[in-house]
Amino acid sequence: MRLSNLFKFREGNDPEAVKPFLDHLEDLRWVLIKMGVSLGVAMAVAFCFRIQLAHLLQRPLLALDPNLVRTLISLGVADSMTISFQLAFYAGIVLAFPFLIYFAGTFVLPALTPQEKQAMLPAVLVGFGLFITGVVFAYFFVLPPTLRFFFHDAQSMNWTPTWNVRSYFSFVTQACVGLGIAFELPVVVLVLVRLGIVSVSLLRRTRAYAFLLIFVAAAFLAPTPDAVSMAMMGAPMYLLYELCIFVGGFVERKRLRERALAG
Repeated sequence: MRLSNLFKFREGNDPEAVKPFLDHLEDLRWVLIKMGVSLGVAMAVAFCFRIQLAHLLQRPLLALDPNLVRTLISLGVADSMTISFQLAFYAGIVLAFPFLIYFAGTFVLPALTPQEKQAMLPAVLVGFGLFITGVVFAYFFVLPPTLRFFFHDAQSMNWTPTWNVRSYFSFVTQACVGLGIAFELPVVVLVLVRLGIVSVSLLRRTRAYAFLLIFVAAAFLAPTPDAVSMAMMGAPMYLLYELCIFVGGFVERKRLRERALAG
């Protein structure tokens, strides 16, 4: 049922765009193949630089204490290869992200007007820029204080913070990619405003609900299910929501002016 609704949406109001259900599934299959190939190629490229990636992601730990990197423990025989694939996967998502957005957009929104299709490439670039901004923000401004907090918190309990490589790299990669995805919120909201599906007044009225939903989403995006990690994800997302309301006002007024001119 949900697929049928999606297919009706992507057909728009053009009767010539109506396709049989199986044709839509075929389009979806090819889109998924393109996205899978893009991600696979990006992963292969990233895997070639797995050592450099590992060293890069260890720098926040070096900034905390230069001796901490040597205390990272590998508990599995194949940890070096397993973690290399994990790093390649997350780095592949970062590299392939603009292609993933573009292919998904071409499937979901083929009924766009020519003007809207021309705006799709800049929208993809903006989305990619926000994603990279989120990753960089997490790497430079979120990870160092978060790692410092957990490190000193463990010491305050008379424990010796000795982290294994699996947990450390999982925490770092999920934090960076998770916050990168969180930074896509303005693109999603502004597209909904531009299409007239959501209004700025609705965004203002539902601030309290948005706050709750954002922190629920942060619980899933956060690398660990604790209050610090949730705050690390949720606070920037809510600030972005407020930014969406501010920018959405300009987008909504522009859309109303275009409708007035067209009428």
